[in-house]
Formats: sequence, structure tokens, C-alpha cells
Amino acid sequence: MAEHSIAAGGPRSVKRITDPKALRALAHPIRMSLIGLLRTEGPLTATRAAELLGESSATCSFHLRQLAKYGMAEEAPGGRGRERPWQATTMSTDVPDFPDDPELAVAGGHYRAVLAERYYEWLMRWLDQRPDEPGEWQRADQFGDKLLYLTASELAEVGQRMRDLCDEYIDRTARPELRPPDARLVSVLQFAFPMIGHLGGGPRPSAAERTAREDAPGDSGGQR
Repeated sequence: MAEHSIAAGGPRSVKRITDPKALRALAHPIRMSLIGLLRTEGPLTATRAAELLGESSATCSFHLRQLAKYGMAEEAPGGRGRERPWQATTMSTDVPDFPDDPELAVAGGHYRAVLAERYYEWLMRWLDQRPDEPGEWQRADQFGDKLLYLTASELAEVGQRMRDLCDEYIDRTARPELRPPDARLVSVLQFAFPMIGHLGGGPRPSAAERTAREDAPGDSGGQR
């Protein structure tokens, strides 16, 4: 069977975003939904995207043009006007983890916050639907956490191992012909971060509050 890739750049292409304006443009719920659709269902017209998202054709057309402005989408061959198809330029997005540019750091924080809300919506949608799903899928889903004591390098290694495992299946996203007949689109969420405060939660102290605590005389946070 001939190779087919949904994204113009190929099945493993990556769009690295280092422009704060581009990152802020992407950090929009509808645009994130659109780029996700293009990478899994594309190419799509604005009309078809609107049907899938429950939005108007004009709204999707506007946001597709915004994605194109920053190099994340482009017109695909065929069609006219709102009936012309759009395709993703790449299959994934890469945002610097620790940028030197303060403006990019702020934009990156907002982008990750919007993503976190999106992930939560996906999870809650699955939990609502889960009782009606086939037993094999209910047994196969993953829900839980592990509390581990790790160094920064060990945490990075855990993340790389998870990425390596998922990499075995990544080509199926961009090449539908590789998918088994019973395969479904699955969200594999990867979170691993140092715990802030105690397990009971509570508000995270601000930078100013942390500095004040560190500068307070005699306050070492431990016993003497």
C-alpha cells in the first residue's frame, strides 16, 4: 500500500515555536482543536471542521487562517473558498521547556495552562462515557499515579523512556493505512513533576512569599 501522510511535512515532522506571538496564537481552544483535527483527520475543509467541532464555518475559516499565518496549517490541493481543504504543516509542536526570552516563557506558561484544561476535558469526557464502553476498553484504560523520589536526571530519563515506548506507534497517527482495524485514537497523557507542598494540596506560595520565608531570621523550615 502506498505511504500516506496527513501532515505536509511527513509523519514525524515537528513545528518548533520560538515566537511568543505564534505561541499565543496557538493557545486558543478552537485553534488547538483544529490543529488536532488536521493532524488526525485531515485534510479538512472549514465546513467539515465546523461540523466536527460544533462551530460555524466562518469561525473555523478564520482560525484556520490564523494557524496558516504562523506556519501551522496550509491550504491543501483542491477545492475553492470555504470548500478548499486545509492540512497541518507538521505532525507535532515543540515549545522550548526553559526559554531565555521572558516573553516566550510567559507565552509558554499560558500555552501549557490551556493544554492542561484541554487534557482535563478529554479525561472527564472519557470518564462520563466509560460505563457505556466495551469491557475490553474499560480494562485497558490507564488511570492512576506513582509517587517516586527521583533526581532531576532520573525524572528526565523516565520521560524519555515513556516517549521511546510511544514512539513505536507514532507513525499510525499520520498514516491511516498502518492502523489495525480495531484501533482507536487514544490520548496518552504524560505528566511528571516535583510535588509542591504536602499531598493535601493548598495554595502554592508566590515567589515573593517564598523569598520572604527564606529571608526571615531564624526560619530554617526544620528543627534546630
